[in-house]
Amino acid sequence: MPRHRNRRHRPTSVLLAAVALGALTATGCAPGPSPTPTPTPLFSSEAEAFAAAEETYRAYVDALNEVDLADARTFDGVSAWLVGETATSERKTLVEMQSRGLTKRGTTTFTSWEVTSVDADSGEIQSHLCLDVSQVDLLDAQGTSVVPPTRPNLQPVDVSFRPAPTRTGLAIASSKASKEVRCDG
Repeated sequence: MPRHRNRRHRPTSVLLAAVALGALTATGCAPGPSPTPTPTPLFSSEAEAFAAAEETYRAYVDALNEVDLADARTFDGVSAWLVGETATSERKTLVEMQSRGLTKRGTTTFTSWEVTSVDADSGEIQSHLCLDVSQVDLLDAQGTSVVPPTRPNLQPVDVSFRPAPTRTGLAIASSKASKEVRCDG
């Protein structure tokens, strides 16, 4: 019988050892918190960031040139290149022009481009440019221009970009008249 008794204790001692080992694993041997991964930069160089910003702005201007104020579906192409308050504001402006029965004629371009900063951590890019609206006119229902005769043909603009799910990896976060840039012409 002594053998039989040892067999009974063996499973219990094995079970106790497993529980003790599990307790050690759960407390003292558990792995620490996972390290925070280092974010991968959106662009491998400043030149690549500059090119993406310029391509983003060109795509936005192309979409703006395709807008038909009589067809709100054409506003979506513009909105695709904007984020945040800029997207909301731009859509509101287009809807207001549509509700006034305006027609847009001509195309917008830009004549100069200067990236002023790139934040590698956030992916944000700041730039200055000169927007050429000399060929753009807005007409009312009678075909009369509503563009003020004092509107400058070249308009200095500060534009900021941030990462977004577009083909360039960027979208326009803000666009406003610049006080730092002079557009000659």
